[in-house]
Amino acid sequence: MKPKNLSKKIRRLEARLQKGAKKLAKLKQKLEAAATAGAAKKKRKSAVRADKASAAKKVKRKLNLRPERRAELAAAMKARWAAKRAAADATTQTASTEQGFIPGQGPQPQ
Repeated sequence: MKPKNLSKKIRRLEARLQKGAKKLAKLKQKLEAAATAGAAKKKRKSAVRADKASAAKKVKRKLNLRPERRAELAAAMKARWAAKRAAADATTQTASTEQGFIPGQGPQPQ
Protein backbone atom coordinates (compact mmCIF):
# COMPACT_ATOMS: atom_id res chain seq x y z
CA MET A 1 0.00 0.00 0.00
CA LYS A 2 1.28 3.45 -0.88
CA PRO A 3 2.26 5.76 1.96
CA LYS A 4 -0.14 8.43 0.68
CA ASN A 5 -3.14 6.06 0.86
CA LEU A 6 -2.02 4.80 4.23
CA SER A 7 -1.80 8.29 5.67
CA LYS A 8 -5.29 9.08 4.28
CA LYS A 9 -6.72 6.00 5.95
CA ILE A 10 -5.06 6.90 9.25
CA ARG A 11 -6.45 10.46 9.05
CA ARG A 12 -9.97 9.19 8.32
CA LEU A 13 -9.77 6.69 11.19
CA GLU A 14 -8.55 9.38 13.62
CA ALA A 15 -11.38 11.69 12.52
CA ARG A 16 -13.93 8.92 13.00
CA LEU A 17 -12.56 8.08 16.45
CA GLN A 18 -12.65 11.74 17.45
CA LYS A 19 -16.26 12.03 16.27
CA GLY A 20 -17.16 8.94 18.28
CA ALA A 21 -15.54 10.35 21.40
CA LYS A 22 -17.44 13.62 20.99
CA LYS A 23 -20.69 11.71 20.50
CA LEU A 24 -20.00 9.62 23.59
CA ALA A 25 -19.25 12.69 25.70
CA LYS A 26 -22.44 14.36 24.48
CA LEU A 27 -24.55 11.29 25.33
CA LYS A 28 -22.99 11.02 28.79
CA GLN A 29 -23.77 14.69 29.41
CA LYS A 30 -27.40 14.16 28.33
CA LEU A 31 -27.71 11.16 30.64
CA GLU A 32 -26.38 13.11 33.60
CA ALA A 33 -28.71 16.04 32.86
CA ALA A 34 -31.69 13.68 32.63
CA ALA A 35 -30.78 12.04 35.94
CA THR A 36 -30.53 15.36 37.77
CA ALA A 37 -33.77 16.57 36.17
CA GLY A 38 -35.50 13.34 37.20
CA ALA A 39 -34.32 13.70 40.79
CA ALA A 40 -35.52 17.30 40.92
CA LYS A 41 -38.88 16.28 39.45
CA LYS A 42 -39.30 13.52 42.05
CA LYS A 43 -38.48 15.98 44.81
CA ARG A 44 -41.06 18.46 43.52
CA LYS A 45 -43.71 15.76 43.13
CA SER A 46 -43.18 14.45 46.65
CA ALA A 47 -43.45 17.98 48.04
CA VAL A 48 -46.70 18.56 46.12
CA ARG A 49 -48.06 15.20 47.30
CA ALA A 50 -47.25 16.06 50.91
CA ASP A 51 -49.04 19.39 50.56
CA LYS A 52 -52.09 17.73 48.97
CA ALA A 53 -52.18 14.98 51.59
CA SER A 54 -52.15 17.44 54.45
CA ALA A 55 -54.79 19.60 52.76
CA ALA A 56 -56.99 16.63 51.77
CA LYS A 57 -57.15 15.08 55.25
CA LYS A 58 -60.59 15.55 56.68
CA VAL A 59 -61.05 16.34 60.31
CA LYS A 60 -63.03 13.48 61.77
CA ARG A 61 -66.18 14.77 63.40
CA LYS A 62 -67.24 13.36 66.71
CA LEU A 63 -70.81 12.12 66.53
CA ASN A 64 -73.16 14.03 68.75
CA LEU A 65 -75.04 11.09 70.26
CA ARG A 66 -76.89 10.52 73.46
CA PRO A 67 -75.25 7.92 75.73
CA GLU A 68 -78.19 5.53 75.22
CA ARG A 69 -77.88 5.71 71.42
CA ARG A 70 -74.10 5.30 71.60
CA ALA A 71 -74.54 2.12 73.71
CA GLU A 72 -77.18 0.85 71.28
CA LEU A 73 -74.84 1.34 68.30
CA ALA A 74 -71.94 -0.30 70.15
CA ALA A 75 -74.08 -3.36 70.91
CA ALA A 76 -75.21 -3.59 67.28
CA MET A 77 -71.61 -3.41 66.01
CA LYS A 78 -70.44 -6.03 68.51
CA ALA A 79 -73.23 -8.35 67.38
CA ARG A 80 -72.27 -7.81 63.74
CA TRP A 81 -68.61 -8.57 64.45
CA ALA A 82 -69.52 -11.70 66.43
CA ALA A 83 -71.70 -12.94 63.56
CA LYS A 84 -68.88 -12.27 61.10
CA ARG A 85 -66.40 -14.22 63.26
CA ALA A 86 -68.86 -17.11 63.66
CA ALA A 87 -69.38 -17.27 59.89
CA ALA A 88 -65.62 -17.29 59.30
CA ASP A 89 -65.15 -20.08 61.85
CA ALA A 90 -67.95 -22.10 60.28
CA THR A 91 -66.39 -21.88 56.82
CA THR A 92 -62.97 -22.97 58.09
CA GLN A 93 -64.49 -25.93 59.96
CA THR A 94 -66.53 -27.10 56.97
CA ALA A 95 -63.48 -26.85 54.74
CA SER A 96 -61.39 -28.94 57.14
CA THR A 97 -64.13 -31.60 57.62
CA GLU A 98 -64.53 -31.92 53.85
CA GLN A 99 -60.89 -32.94 53.68
CA GLY A 100 -61.49 -35.66 56.27
CA PHE A 101 -60.02 -33.77 59.21
CA ILE A 102 -62.02 -33.57 62.41
CA PRO A 103 -60.53 -31.61 65.31
CA GLY A 104 -59.50 -33.87 68.19
CA GLN A 105 -58.98 -36.95 66.03
CA GLY A 106 -55.88 -38.28 64.38
CA PRO A 107 -55.61 -39.22 60.69
CA GLN A 108 -58.26 -41.68 59.55
CA PRO A 109 -57.16 -45.02 58.04
CA GLN A 110 -58.33 -45.62 54.50
